[in-house]
Amino acid sequence: MGVQNKSHAVMAQRFEARNSLDDFPTPPWATRALMTHILNGDEIRRDSCWEPACGRGFMAKPLNEYFRYVYASDVHDYGYGQEEDFTASSRGNFDWVITNPPFRLGEQFALKGIESAKQGVALLTRTTFIESVGRFERLFRKHRPYVVAQFVERVPMVKGRLDRKASTATGYAWIVWRNDMQVSETKMRWIPPCRKSLEKADDYP
Repeated sequence: MGVQNKSHAVMAQRFEARNSLDDFPTPPWATRALMTHILNGDEIRRDSCWEPACGRGFMAKPLNEYFRYVYASDVHDYGYGQEEDFTASSRGNFDWVITNPPFRLGEQFALKGIESAKQGVALLTRTTFIESVGRFERLFRKHRPYVVAQFVERVPMVKGRLDRKASTATGYAWIVWRNDMQVSETKMRWIPPCRKSLEKADDYP
């Protein structure tokens, strides 16, 4: 009989109850990877950004390194940003919406962002988010992403905290939609190994 592999990397899958806040803080280097390898940081210096699932600010803070202005909010008060339900908000007039949404609300966040953002939307999701016939019909068929950018390194996320030593078996990708251009075909990109160059000592509390 085989022995079950219970290593942290294998067992650390993101399976959450439907009423869960899905609090998995994003390592700041993963946000810088989007700005460095997928979006042109120099071109968006004058743009504004809404981070609508900000948690404790681990994504909003590195976004502030690139954008002129970042508005941070979350449906739950984590002590950072404004308490606000993104999917029910009428707020608009932002150039970008960039976030790591609760996985079960990923489609709603994508559609709301596409409706709200002037320039584009970027969601950090599990790679499996691009699967599913239903999601294709509801989201991807009508709103074709500009690029799907797959991390070649693992992006370890731990429930409720940021852990520099964590590991994971879950793959992640940035999915980017552009409202400022016509997209006929989705590009596939790889985000090269970059954690070492983009990580900062003060990223972790």
